[in-house]
Amino acid sequence: MGEAEALAAERVILSGWVTQGPEVEAFEKEFAQSVGAPHACAVSSCTAGLHLALLAVDVKTGDEVITASHSFIATANSIRYVSATPVFVDIQPGTFNLEPTLVEKAVTRRTRAILCVHQMGMPCDLRALLDIARRHHLPVIEDAACAIGSEISWNHRWEKIGKPHGDIACFSLHPRKVITTGDGGMITTANSEWDQKFRLLRHHGMGISDSTRHTAGEVIFESYETLGYNYRMTDIQAAVGREQLKRLPAILEKRRALAIQYREKLGRIPGLRLPEEPSWARSNWQSYCVRLPEGVDQREVMQRMLDQGVATRRGIMCSHQEAAYADKKSWVSVGELKESERAEEEAVLLPLYPEMSRAEQDRVVEVLAGALEPVKR
Repeated sequence: MGEAEALAAERVILSGWVTQGPEVEAFEKEFAQSVGAPHACAVSSCTAGLHLALLAVDVKTGDEVITASHSFIATANSIRYVSATPVFVDIQPGTFNLEPTLVEKAVTRRTRAILCVHQMGMPCDLRALLDIARRHHLPVIEDAACAIGSEISWNHRWEKIGKPHGDIACFSLHPRKVITTGDGGMITTANSEWDQKFRLLRHHGMGISDSTRHTAGEVIFESYETLGYNYRMTDIQAAVGREQLKRLPAILEKRRALAIQYREKLGRIPGLRLPEEPSWARSNWQSYCVRLPEGVDQREVMQRMLDQGVATRRGIMCSHQEAAYADKKSWVSVGELKESERAEEEAVLLPLYPEMSRAEQDRVVEVLAGALEPVKR
């Protein structure tokens, strides 16, 4: 973020309206237009968005939702928020996304939805998942936390993740994402009833908006029609988000160029496995995730790199291996989750950011190559 975002925040602060108001409304319209969605609703986080999405499609106690364990824990947590059971299936090793054939096997009479993930910005196989969902009359919710700007080929056209291919998509605007509002989220859908429900529930279930109340020419008393939540976005955040959205095309161009360079440079390291981008997908490369050669100790490689001034992150976590999921009654898996577990243990996320120079990228490659020789379990 830079001067434009700072000035946008200053403008809102000086305006006197700093919580959910005209800037949020403008940001929603601009976000919807950018992804090609009829509706976009701003919320406090992607986690909040996933929670509201599950409520909108009427997931409740005793229901099952098919998803990936190999995802940030918020994905599975959102299912537990509505007292439903996460049903974990394994991933494809190359894309780190759900394996559709396993999703089909996981469907039962208790299944109420499929919650897929576009992991690290790499689009999942939406067409295959939607075919399964439609056969079983199930809604598809997309955890698109990392996927702003990512695209899929749809009917011979490139279309943005967030355009309603599935039923609901939820985005994160956390600082580690491609664009940010400091923290925040966005929900997109083509269903106007669901969009209205998101807006009702994000604001404590209040029956009228703040804008309506404050611009009315007469006294209006609000009412609270249902149990709601404090999932609002501030106008300060939205103003920053609007500036970030303007920069998105340039950010994507730089990230994609860096990913191409990484593939060329890292392809020379023996045994290192690079991420796979299917022909029908265009990642935003929110993260560049490599898998270490077989037998190499992940933590030692990361420590060696850190000692040389290069910070990395481990592979994406597996929720079922966290203490919060130690109670085996809180989740179900269909088959083993070997690929998910291997990905957590073998994968390393390398630095990638729009301001990254060629020299910095070369340094990352050099340090990684050095850290791999020799490192054995």
